[in-house]
Amino acid sequence: MRLSMHSKLNWPGLAALGVCLGIMLSLSFSAVAQDRAPAALPMEELRVFSEVFARIKRDYVDQVDDKKLITDAIAGMVAGLDPHSAYLRRDEFREMQVGTRGEFGGLGIEVGMEDGAVKIISPIDDTPASRAGVQPVT
Repeated sequence: MRLSMHSKLNWPGLAALGVCLGIMLSLSFSAVAQDRAPAALPMEELRVFSEVFARIKRDYVDQVDDKKLITDAIAGMVAGLDPHSAYLRRDEFREMQVGTRGEFGGLGIEVGMEDGAVKIISPIDDTPASRAGVQPVT
């Protein structure tokens, strides 16, 4: 991490972190299943996170956007769970939904999975696949 020795403390950044932590505390991790009691927040670890955030805002050689720091921290937290988990920004999530919906407009086919194999369900009207006479697998 590149840190500058002569930076000034960035109070707006610390305020943003405080707001973020306050929201987290007030929500009490509502994502926890309703039939389980929510776990206590790890206050010591959140204190360390807050200190690192403040240190980056104060001493990093370049100015770093608060939202980027927090988003990257969340992305790292989720990525650390397992190799299949990732945090997606809203635009990335929408793109992923389009890519996994099973419709491929560029080719003009709707596909699905059957017995572990990709199967053409149907060509989409007025696309290269329908004009080429592609038929669904029956």
